[in-house]
Amino acid sequence: MGFRVIKTAVATIMAVTVADVVGVSGPLSAGLLAILGVDVTRKRSLRTVSARFFASLLGLLVACVLFALFGFHYWVLPLYILVAFPTITRARFKEGIVTSSVVVFRVFGSGNLEFHTLWTQVELLVIGLGSAMIVNLAYMPKTSEQMIQIRKRVDEHFSVIFAKISKTLHDPSYIWDGAEIIEASKAIQDGSTAANRALENQMLHSDEAWNVYFYMRKEQLESIQNMLQLVSDVYQKLPQADLVAELFEQLSQDVTDEHYTGRTENLLKELALAFKKMDLPTSREEFEVRSAILQLSRELSLYLKIAKANKAPTSAKVPLPSRG
Repeated sequence: MGFRVIKTAVATIMAVTVADVVGVSGPLSAGLLAILGVDVTRKRSLRTVSARFFASLLGLLVACVLFALFGFHYWVLPLYILVAFPTITRARFKEGIVTSSVVVFRVFGSGNLEFHTLWTQVELLVIGLGSAMIVNLAYMPKTSEQMIQIRKRVDEHFSVIFAKISKTLHDPSYIWDGAEIIEASKAIQDGSTAANRALENQMLHSDEAWNVYFYMRKEQLESIQNMLQLVSDVYQKLPQADLVAELFEQLSQDVTDEHYTGRTENLLKELALAFKKMDLPTSREEFEVRSAILQLSRELSLYLKIAKANKAPTSAKVPLPSRG
């Protein structure tokens, strides 16, 4: 059973009970309004409940004018829809169209525009949507553990990818299906969704560390895909390829650390100096392969810069997104 279902049940019984206790006519309508008001995050709840409340007031105003002019006839309802829905949308209360319709149809069912009837609808709105708001603000499930698990999935996929790249550089005949690329992309998307939801639940202090982490991983995954294109051009075994392969072996370990270690970056700098001292290629094939290896090392440098630019603070009290 989803947590939102539980919140909806609590908000509904709260609204119906309060409406019944204070003696408001039609307490079940308060429960229906509470169902419409429950949302997935605190910030979104504030926006949607506000939109539903003001859309209902605007809808009531339009309905009162139409009912006063044309009376309570069924053909007036589609006229209300034609007039009110565009008006509510232009007022940027689109999310409240359904809620306003519930309120207006109750007025239509009563067959009168007396103050007591209209005030009852306002009371039901306050009780129903207020109950939903209280439940939404009272508690939201913590998502830090969920994101830690997603982070581990992403890091593990990256680790395998780097290990596979290393193996391919050591042995160009090695065939890899690249399944981890797809899995990593899916995990990053799941993490981004969870991080955005967590941010929407933070009312006072917004911590964007997880959003930064998953955005970083998305950028790095694009860099990895560029690397794979270059690896495919290394069709010949060369000593230079073995040297770069050792960098990816190191990175496959670093990527699972919680913080940016810099070990691969230092090795890459040493290798760049070593490349400059090597003899030039002696054949066209060697030139092509070594050119791809050099571009691969540069792409790896860009990957590491992304990680370094988003390094996590070491003073955090909870496990942080890794930065390798």
